[in-house]
Amino acid sequence: MPVTLAQLVQHSALKLTVRAGEDRLGTPVRWAHVSELADPVPYMEGGELLLVTATTLDAADHEAMRRYVRRLVGAGVVGLGFAVGVNYDDIPEALLDVAKEEDFPLLEVPRRTPFLAISKAVSAAIAADQYRAVTAGFEAQRELTRAALAEGPAALLARLASHVDGWAALYDASGAVVAAAPDWAARRAARLTADVERLRERPAPASAVVGGTEDRVELQSLGTGRRVRGALAVGTGAPLGTAERYAVHSAVALLTLTTERSRSLQAAEQRLGAAVVRMMLSGQPDHARAVAGDLYGELLDAPFRLLIAEQAGEPDPAAEHPVHALAESLESAASRSGEAMLTVPEGDDRLVVLAADGGAVVAACESYPEREAEEAGIVVGMSAPTGPIAAASAYKQAEQALSVARRRGRALVEHEELAAGSVLPLLADDAVRAFADGMLRALYEHDATGRGDLVASLRAWLSRHGQWDAAAADLGVHRHTLRYRMRRVEEILGRSLDDPDVRMELWLALKATEGPTRE
Repeated sequence: MPVTLAQLVQHSALKLTVRAGEDRLGTPVRWAHVSELADPVPYMEGGELLLVTATTLDAADHEAMRRYVRRLVGAGVVGLGFAVGVNYDDIPEALLDVAKEEDFPLLEVPRRTPFLAISKAVSAAIAADQYRAVTAGFEAQRELTRAALAEGPAALLARLASHVDGWAALYDASGAVVAAAPDWAARRAARLTADVERLRERPAPASAVVGGTEDRVELQSLGTGRRVRGALAVGTGAPLGTAERYAVHSAVALLTLTTERSRSLQAAEQRLGAAVVRMMLSGQPDHARAVAGDLYGELLDAPFRLLIAEQAGEPDPAAEHPVHALAESLESAASRSGEAMLTVPEGDDRLVVLAADGGAVVAACESYPEREAEEAGIVVGMSAPTGPIAAASAYKQAEQALSVARRRGRALVEHEELAAGSVLPLLADDAVRAFADGMLRALYEHDATGRGDLVASLRAWLSRHGQWDAAAADLGVHRHTLRYRMRRVEEILGRSLDDPDVRMELWLALKATEGPTRE
């Protein structure tokens, strides 16, 4: 702690006597300054002990002393040291009365105590305090380093919270709380998500101070590159002192190293994961399982899903790439839940993810903000639950779901939607409609001349699976009339209705030309 007026009074070599302001002797002294100016305020910064002999002061004038003392108080001067036996044998009553009225510390300095001795005492005390702070900071650094190496970030946060007499929290790249100390601080840290988000938008390193009714919080970004890899929050009841700030800076450095090391390990794991996925897709599940080992083996032992994410439009050059943002969101979900996941980038605009069915990663993908995904132009296709043997089929399912998501303008489509739904919505594709129009055009042109109703007759006959009597009854015509119409259909189209492929194509063409289909 900085030296106080009380400590100077207790200094045996200075022989100072308190004449006023006894209740404010605990005030810290930033410096001791000598000035005989009638108005020294323009040259003060606040926190000084002012030393005077009253050479130019009319210390016996009550009003003059009132103005003088009040100006000192307003400038943040913490006390006045008055030398007796130089210009005045004792402190004048006028100055003494005003100091008592203002409760302003007034110290009597005996003639045998030079001002230089007081300045040296203050300087020595400040130097000693700074030395203690630096020493405590280095000790904190060693303790934090040991905690980080032996037990990880959570232990580091616990040590840091103890050093600053407050709380500390670690955020990941997405702004989610990874760890906090003490445990109750997790709720407090979660309320700072918006502040962390604003910090993440600034290039690293970045910092911010958040004031509130509960505490004072300092936010520090983590990361050595342009992108922020995480953030540290430190909450205290008062501004940080020198020793506490050393501890915070040490924690930032250690967490940044941990984060960057994690990114390097993650890149290596990603390359291994890519090899595992490619082995499964090429029909080598046993080799993939052997390579996965303990790192990804548990993921392959349970049902998993394959996700394919793709950038559909042109990304904003000034913003983070949408596929990268989605990858970080899924990685954060995996980290928080302790799940394993495999991510395989396919260029800058495409990502393949293998994640546990029903796990946090799949849930995070399903809950990824629809509006955000649509604005960024990102689409995702998800396979049905599968295992290593059927990985190639799951990849095709994800591709099919991705294709439907692009066509329908959806952010996410799961393969189960396609399998459980109808094929008819797929006929809304423009190419399918063009094919259908071309196939049926001759029949529509025939009917337009008023020479029969071949299109309606064909639809009724196909809907009744070729049953003549039932179809004729639906149309209200004789079955011989219907037979004649079907022969005309065959003649006009040049195709046989006995061919099941022809009947299927004609039925789908009729459905495609009925108008917009509903999903």
